[in-house]
Amino acid sequence: MKILVINGPNLNFLGIREKNIYGNEDYEYLCNTIKEKAAADGDEVECYQSNHEGAIIDRLQAAYSDGTDGIVINPGAYTHYSYAIHDALKSLENIIKIEVHISDIQSREEFRKVSVTAPACHKQIYGHGLKGYLEAMDMIHDMK
Repeated sequence: MKILVINGPNLNFLGIREKNIYGNEDYEYLCNTIKEKAAADGDEVECYQSNHEGAIIDRLQAAYSDGTDGIVINPGAYTHYSYAIHDALKSLENIIKIEVHISDIQSREEFRKVSVTAPACHKQIYGHGLKGYLEAMDMIHDMK
């Protein structure tokens, strides 16, 4: 199975920003953990991160024709206002999409409680830390 993991703005600063919320592990640790799980499950995985909305949309659109079976996406702050990412996700009807957030977005600031991208995904996981990414990969297997 081919899984694409997309991380949005500031996720490359894991282990640097707000450690009390996002933890001490860095982005490289996250990607290595994801790659280890993919190898154990016999999956092909790509970890992609961008701070730019258009680049994320371009990568999502490329998934339409590159054989991607499932997408794990943490849109970062774009979660709360990017209808462009929502539309890109929505157009990928034959790909399973799981939205992930490291923190519990429901217990944080009011603006974080609203996801405009989640309705374009099959499921949403939040508040499970970095393990949420691995859970999302399992969900893709379960839903395929």
